[in-house]
Amino acid sequence: MNQKYNFPEKIVYDLTKFTHLDFPDHLACIVWLVGCNMRCDYCYNKSIVFSKTGQMSLNDILSFLRKRVGRLEGVVLSGGEATEHDLILFCQEVKKLGFLIKLDTNGTNFEKLKQLYELNLLDYIALDYKAPEYKFKALTYSNKFEQFSKSLNLLISSNLNFEVRTTLHADLLNEEDINFIISDLKTRGYQKEYFLQNFLETEENIGNLKTSNKIFKKSKLIDDLKVVWR
Repeated sequence: MNQKYNFPEKIVYDLTKFTHLDFPDHLACIVWLVGCNMRCDYCYNKSIVFSKTGQMSLNDILSFLRKRVGRLEGVVLSGGEATEHDLILFCQEVKKLGFLIKLDTNGTNFEKLKQLYELNLLDYIALDYKAPEYKFKALTYSNKFEQFSKSLNLLISSNLNFEVRTTLHADLLNEEDINFIISDLKTRGYQKEYFLQNFLETEENIGNLKTSNKIFKKSKLIDDLKVVWR
């Protein structure tokens, strides 16, 4: 009999059963967890961010994964902000089933991220560098840059496979801001590719933003890191 755990009820907003894009080099599913500690204007997961309950529980996800052993390789934990929830027991069960785990995170729940890392429960992390410190609160509506900074330093000093990425809306971040981020990453010792992903205009986002009319000049970016556009 499959064991049932006392996980919080229905904190999973939705489940993407298959993706070959979101976990580098692995076939995976995506678990979308409700809630977030930020309110980024460009965020297109508005319904996930503001939801307190979802459609499924973590027990439901484990039941799904037991049927996908040998067919999927990984599980992506996303949101919202996945680390708003206690994920240790769930991740331990996922690992017992033989799956790799990728975490999408803004890095502002440092202690939870550190625990998951120290327990060897994560195989890949996509860390969002939302904005330079001087724009961080205006863009995220949070005061958590210090927590993010600690998470970034932890990952750089670790042997964990991870990436740093920034969502770009030209009304919110300009070439100077991105260069500041590149310089900061370089100074901290980050040597991997830095990913820039363009704002995706959807029917709804938190700030009701439209695609910017401003032209972001890629030629103005410094070459201290390899920048990869998505």
